[in-house]
Amino acid sequence: MISIVGPGGVGGLLAALLIRSGQEVTVVARPATAERIGQEGLRVESAQFGTFSVNPTVALVPVGGAPAIITVKQYGLADVIPDLGVAQPVEVLSLLNGVVHAPLVHTVFNQSAAANGSINVVVERREDGVIHHPVDFCIVNVASGAADFTLVRALRDAGVEVVAEGTEHEVLWKKLRFLAPMALLTSWADAPIGEALAREPDFARGLVDEVAAIATAEGLRTSTDRLLDSLAAVPAGSMSSLSLDVRRGGPTELTALGDDLIYRAGNHSIATPNLECAVNAIGARLA
Repeated sequence: MISIVGPGGVGGLLAALLIRSGQEVTVVARPATAERIGQEGLRVESAQFGTFSVNPTVALVPVGGAPAIITVKQYGLADVIPDLGVAQPVEVLSLLNGVVHAPLVHTVFNQSAAANGSINVVVERREDGVIHHPVDFCIVNVASGAADFTLVRALRDAGVEVVAEGTEHEVLWKKLRFLAPMALLTSWADAPIGEALAREPDFARGLVDEVAAIATAEGLRTSTDRLLDSLAAVPAGSMSSLSLDVRRGGPTELTALGDDLIYRAGNHSIATPNLECAVNAIGARLA
């Protein structure tokens, strides 16, 4: 049995793939979401995995002792930690964005095998409940020390590509150094990444340069030019999850993807005028 805590786009996709591969899965959700999934199941429309439906077991709390994958957003972690702490899963794999949550996960699950990983995917749970996965990739990244996790083997058996290399710190920062500018620029511009990069090129470069400097100071050497090239390679019409959450009026992961970077920059005496401008502008829209 595996608990999937947070059946949004990421959690819904992973739960459905695991169930299709023969795993017993319990989806842990808030009451309204649990009721809907219990009635309708999970339907996936994926460019990579095809279209299929599954009917998961649904619960409001995790199964005691069962391995758990945490796929809530940063702002939802505090809501699920108490029940997870009671359940004490034998293994925990957290796939949250950012880095600020990592120490908490290890503190709460100090009696478990716990890992903070990342996932590279474009997926959303639409208002009609369908898990929409329009791309042909879904890559979970974990540290080399988590390579033998039962959860890692289960995900691979379900068809998910899992890369196990480096340290946990490197895994989280490799995603954050890309996701932060992608999320902040699209949210600041309220526009897809192509338009956001082109609207004020000097501002965009300045923001990316600050993120690269912070990542480098945190131990992951990062080139501004390469990071800009990676952003430019994203389909021009792509939005970020943060930008869509801001449009809806929140809640958002702005603290994890913006404020925390500015805080860490201060620890390294790195000036962040562009990051601060973007975060303040986004915050003003949410006020």
